[in-house]
Amino acid sequence: MRKLAIYPGTFDPVTNGHLDIIKRSVEIFDNVIVAVAHSSAKNPLFSLDERIEILKTSVCNLPNVRVEGFSNLLADFAKEKGARMIIRGLRAVSDFEYELQMGYANASLNSVLETIYFMPTLQNAFISSSVVRTIMLHNGAFEHLVPSSVADLILTFYNKHKEQK
Repeated sequence: MRKLAIYPGTFDPVTNGHLDIIKRSVEIFDNVIVAVAHSSAKNPLFSLDERIEILKTSVCNLPNVRVEGFSNLLADFAKEKGARMIIRGLRAVSDFEYELQMGYANASLNSVLETIYFMPTLQNAFISSSVVRTIMLHNGAFEHLVPSSVADLILTFYNKHKEQK
């Protein structure tokens, strides 16, 4: 058995980089939970329910992947789910410094947790949710940076939020 892994994030919105890591994770682990953080500290553009819906649509054809929201500590969420592996992506040195601290913090809270880091593929190395949101804010073409199955859904939710402001 290759175990259960959790891929946490805010996914605000999900990008091709996220989806690539999810696809690669399924090749290594029996089951992957994509854990969508409530993360009020980051002040997400999309609601938790919207991010979950977008992600569920993105991964609907991937075996052994489920999407869940969480609002507690990741270490506690992993313990609740019986997971011992955390998946994280690293795009740059700055990501590494932050992720190293978070990995140690999670391990201090849940001693069985291991963090596994994925490097992005070359075509996804520059993509982040922040980049996508910035492009959207300036009415730029973002569709090539997100899974094609959800580009319209992301735009629909984005336009809804723009109208509410």
